[in-house]
Amino acid sequence: IASDGQVFVKFGRIVAKHCLDKRCAAELLCAAEQTHTISSQLGIVARVKAVTAESKSSSELLVSNAQNLIQGVLHILKAAEAACIQGLRQPPPDPEEEEVAAFCMQWRKNLLWHRAKESLNSDRNELGLRKTQARAEPTLTAMVQEQSPQTKNTPKHPKPIKGHTMMDSHL
Repeated sequence: IASDGQVFVKFGRIVAKHCLDKRCAAELLCAAEQTHTISSQLGIVARVKAVTAESKSSSELLVSNAQNLIQGVLHILKAAEAACIQGLRQPPPDPEEEEVAAFCMQWRKNLLWHRAKESLNSDRNELGLRKTQARAEPTLTAMVQEQSPQTKNTPKHPKPIKGHTMMDSHL
């Protein structure tokens, strides 16, 4: 779990590096650093627990750190969403950075498509306001969950959907 946290730290740093908005990049880097610290703590606690006798307090500390790591990863994903909405620079010809950018652009494309479909909805309520569908907007968190069943085959970073490239982001 701790090493999986580092995957999201790397993801956050790559997105922050290419973010056009300095405030979004700073927020993303802050979230990545916080998650990096929590992930490191979790790794240390897990190694100590592995070599010491079973105790309730060490188990509680391990669970607490794991929960904090999950919150940190969610913070990275939310900050990455904000960065993607503001826009990302074209990454250099680095396959890993291109893959992260393509994943983010695919999410942004899905979000904009969802919003466009919602705006075309002509159903109005009694006040004349447009009704929204029950479907929630797509999130990076949902995309990560869809592509990553709970297995030990954790990718180096979230992967884009096949057939989509950075060039798809020009809507």
